[in-house]
Amino acid sequence: MFANLQVQARIEVIVLRFLKYLASPTPSICDLSLVCRTTSNTNLRQGCFGDVSSIFLSYLTYNRSFMKSNMGKAFVRVWKVLELCFQILAHGKQATQREVFYKLLCDSPKYFTSQVQVNCAIQDVVALVQCSRHSLGIMASSRGAIAGRLVIHEPNGDAVDCTVLGPTGHIINGNLNLLQQWVFETDSRYIILVEKDAIFQRLVEDRIYNYIPSILITAKGYPDLASRFLLHRLSRSFPNLRIVALVDWNPSGLAIVCTYKFGSIAMGLEASKYVCDVKWLGLRSNDLQLVPENARLKFKPRDHQLAQSLLSSKMLQNQSKYKEELLHMVEVGCRVEIEALYVHGYDFLGPHVARKIVQNDYI
Repeated sequence: MFANLQVQARIEVIVLRFLKYLASPTPSICDLSLVCRTTSNTNLRQGCFGDVSSIFLSYLTYNRSFMKSNMGKAFVRVWKVLELCFQILAHGKQATQREVFYKLLCDSPKYFTSQVQVNCAIQDVVALVQCSRHSLGIMASSRGAIAGRLVIHEPNGDAVDCTVLGPTGHIINGNLNLLQQWVFETDSRYIILVEKDAIFQRLVEDRIYNYIPSILITAKGYPDLASRFLLHRLSRSFPNLRIVALVDWNPSGLAIVCTYKFGSIAMGLEASKYVCDVKWLGLRSNDLQLVPENARLKFKPRDHQLAQSLLSSKMLQNQSKYKEELLHMVEVGCRVEIEALYVHGYDFLGPHVARKIVQNDYI
């Protein structure tokens, strides 16, 4: 992570370069050359010597041009976000992407009408300045939670025992600087990533970590940056911890596993940061025998689209077992949610998960 002054200096250089073009004998507005954030521009970096594989953006670039009618506003958005980031850093503050959106919506309503536009402009700035969102003063939103056999020593001297917090667990702070300062103690052997908050709370309430020494983490859906950052820190602090993921048996569940395991193109140049060696615990096809037919849900168009996207991605090119699971989903045309296992009673899930872990039933 870069210091504030370093990032501010980089922004100043970019602005001065832009002004130099404007002040030249033949004034012009220079284009912004940015790395393409598309699946066609991705490659898979194979892990070796214990490292994990990760996706990364390749060499293809595109230009943001003020002179093209369909790019004029997008070009201005980059400079507006750049200006705001400089102000945030100058004041020593941080802001979430949502806060950035509302600030820009109020100050520049002509150019910003949606969160998507802001997120895209932020990634453009990340590519332009060559640093992380966090280094620009933009922090992750707090969404995830953690529980289990872990003691967190916070910078203020507080020690948080994650076994006594109740089913909601301990909130994962969105400030990565603060998360970087957390010091951990654990006697766990596993980290269990749980897709859904309700399932996370059920497993914590059942105290699964008492019979499988484990830490539980949920991002309450698609992995957010803070949850991935914390997971990465734990995996580096305790490299012998096995990380397993419990998700729905559908393309979205597999996409969540792949995000933890390989990274996310949506993060642009930060795509491969915070990847971990995650194993897919369940739900998988061998769990379907436990689920009655009437508890299986039909595929939606979105499921088919995501399945095809995953099948054509470079992430799964060497993951034959993942491909088999995905092809099975497509073949039967159904998806199964974790909650379907409650047909066997609310006390079934915890022992079932523990049994799969003990039997090394993950891929």
